[in-house]
Amino acid sequence: MPAPFSDPIWQKPQSAAAPQALVGGKPVDVVIIGGGIMGLSTALHAARFGFAVQVLEAGEIGQGASGLNGGQVIPGLKYDPEWLLEHFGAERGEILVNFAASTADAVFELIRDEKLAVPFVRNGWIQAAHTETALKAAANRDWQWRNRGADVRLLSQTEIAALTGAQGYLGGWLDRRAGVIDPLAYTSELARIASAAGVKIAEHQKATRLGKSVGLWRISTEGGAELRAKAVILATNAYTGDLLPGLAETIVPLHSFQIATAPLPADLAAGILPEGQAVSDSRRILVYYRKSADGRLVLGGRGRMALPTSEGDWAHLERALLRLYPALSGVGIEKRWFGRVAMTPDHLPHIHEPEQGLMAVVGCQGRGVGLMTALGERIAGYLASGDARQLPFPVSPIRPIPFHVFRQVGVAATIAWYRTLDAFER
Repeated sequence: MPAPFSDPIWQKPQSAAAPQALVGGKPVDVVIIGGGIMGLSTALHAARFGFAVQVLEAGEIGQGASGLNGGQVIPGLKYDPEWLLEHFGAERGEILVNFAASTADAVFELIRDEKLAVPFVRNGWIQAAHTETALKAAANRDWQWRNRGADVRLLSQTEIAALTGAQGYLGGWLDRRAGVIDPLAYTSELARIASAAGVKIAEHQKATRLGKSVGLWRISTEGGAELRAKAVILATNAYTGDLLPGLAETIVPLHSFQIATAPLPADLAAGILPEGQAVSDSRRILVYYRKSADGRLVLGGRGRMALPTSEGDWAHLERALLRLYPALSGVGIEKRWFGRVAMTPDHLPHIHEPEQGLMAVVGCQGRGVGLMTALGERIAGYLASGDARQLPFPVSPIRPIPFHVFRQVGVAATIAWYRTLDAFER
């Protein structure tokens, strides 16, 4: 694709691991298909448990959504503690609440402990409310998390205006456990430390066939290689194909588009996100934004379902930018890019284990950086111990979405309708 339509601002650090050739031969303990955050986190921790691990990445490390996302590290799930306790019961619900609360810590502690070359700011995430209904929801979320000792607080209209510099918010909610990173640097550094731990990482190795013979899984690649492994983890998320029948039909892939301004002039930069928080708003088709390490404003949101064909496909984000920050009308948009994300019908991550030694994880729901980092460690712990209590989410059967072939058409229509409704709530 031409550079203007896939031109992120994120950077691989100079310390990025060199690509490794795929070496067949004797069986390995674990083959992980997918070299994003989930796959690399699982690989790192599995290697440190003593497993021989091979990662297969169809493209290059960081080429998918793991390296192209907005770099917001947000703890929690779409659902708050009371909902999780009600729907999963006291025991499982409590496990999920505690796990959800820990996911941002997993990222920032890894960056600190491993001395990763990853630009970051950990001053929190703001959920910005543009209606009274959204403000009431923020107050309920604040009450639930404050009761559990989380470092959170409600923001008044004056406070959110000071923290964001944006127009149109009635208030909001600040979660100081959150922060922002360079996602490409983070994914690249995960690959580097995984490689240092003994993980073999092969790029441009798309897995095309998966089967089992004589107690071992056999994985064939597009290049004609065949690997054998005791266990296989599918960490392909929105890039899931037909390797495991029915899995791709359990998710709806969506495109998340992003833009980045030129570096902001000093007089404007001082009043825009002065403390460096990330922001997501409360609209039906939300936008999210943050500053980058080099002083740009980065803003993202849902894009068209088809691949972009011109700069006009990012126009809805440029309109959102100027709605929030009219003073940026003279600042150019220098970068535009997109990545593919996956939505599950219940807005929760799904863990599947259709056969012993075969697992798949799908569904990030906008919190993938922290969620998949933390979940990778748990999956590795489960491989090492066989103890299902390592897994915060219950293992579920693969249930394809009915009429999946029509689902994306419906989602596209819903997005268009929601954009219309949002326009009336300016």
